[in-house]
Amino acid sequence: MLESWVFWSLLAATMQAVRTAAQKSLVVDISPLGATLVRYLFGLPFVAMYLGWLLVDRDASIPKPNTLFITYGIAAGFLQIVATILLIRLFTLRNFVVGSCYIRTEILITAVIGLTIFGELVSGLGWMAMLACVVGLVLITVSKSGRISDLWNLSSLYGLGAGLAFSLTSLLIRQASLSFAVDDAMFTAALTLAYMILVQTLMCLVMLVVQNAAELRIIFREWKTSMFVGATSVVGSAGWFTAFTLERAAYVKTLGQVEFVLTLAISILYFKERPKKMELLGMAVLISGVILLLLAP
Repeated sequence: MLESWVFWSLLAATMQAVRTAAQKSLVVDISPLGATLVRYLFGLPFVAMYLGWLLVDRDASIPKPNTLFITYGIAAGFLQIVATILLIRLFTLRNFVVGSCYIRTEILITAVIGLTIFGELVSGLGWMAMLACVVGLVLITVSKSGRISDLWNLSSLYGLGAGLAFSLTSLLIRQASLSFAVDDAMFTAALTLAYMILVQTLMCLVMLVVQNAAELRIIFREWKTSMFVGATSVVGSAGWFTAFTLERAAYVKTLGQVEFVLTLAISILYFKERPKKMELLGMAVLISGVILLLLAP
C-alpha cells in the first residue's frame, strides 16, 4: 500500500482539508503571511522526526544534493509560499467551499505545463477525467449566485494565481525528488520536503520580520493551533511529495480533488454552510472524473 500513489494522494488530500480549515481560523488574528509561516515553522520538528525515522529505518545517509535539486527546491518553495498566501487571501473574500473551487484550475494547468515542459504524457481518458473534475468545480462555483459573470472577479484572480503557483510547485517537487535517481519514493520525497520546509521557514520569517514582527507573539500565543497546522501540513505534504515521486503530477492533482468532498463536509459541519442542488450536481460530476482517472492508464 505504501508503494501506491493512490494511497499517498488520498492521505494528502485528507490532511490538506483539515489543515486548510485550521489555517482559516488563524487568519482572524494574523495576516496571510503569518498563517503561512505557521505551516512551515511548526512543521519543522515533525518533518525532522519523519526524515530521522526514515534514515534509521533504511540505515541510510543523506545523499549529496545536486544542482537540479537545489534549484527546483528553492523555486518550488517560493511558489508554494505565494500560492498559500493567495489561497488564504481568497478565503477572506469568499466562503470556504467557493474559495476552494477556484484553486482547482491547477488540474489542467499542471497537465499542460507537465506535457509542454517536462514531457509528462497524459492518456485520452486522463484528459477526460481532468475535464470532468474542472466542469464539476465550475458548476459548484456558479451555483453560489447563478451568474456566469461571478467566475471572473477578484476571487477568481487570486484562485487562478494560486492554481498556477501550486501547479508549478507540484511539477518542480517531482523533478527535485527524481533528481536523486534513487528508487525509494518515500526517502527522496522526505529529503525534498525537509529541504523545502527549511527554505520556506527562512523565507517567511524574513518577510514577516520586515512586514510586522509583532505577529510572531500572536503566532506563539496560539501555539496549540499552530502545532496542529504544522503537524497536519507535514503529513499532507509527505503524502503529496511521495505521490508526485511515484506518479505524474497531473494525475495526483486530479485524484486529490477528493479533498473537495472533505472540504464540503467541513463547511457543513463546522462553518454551518449549506450546499445547493447545483453544488451537489457538481460534486457528482467531480466524483465521476475521479473514477475515470482511476481507470486511466
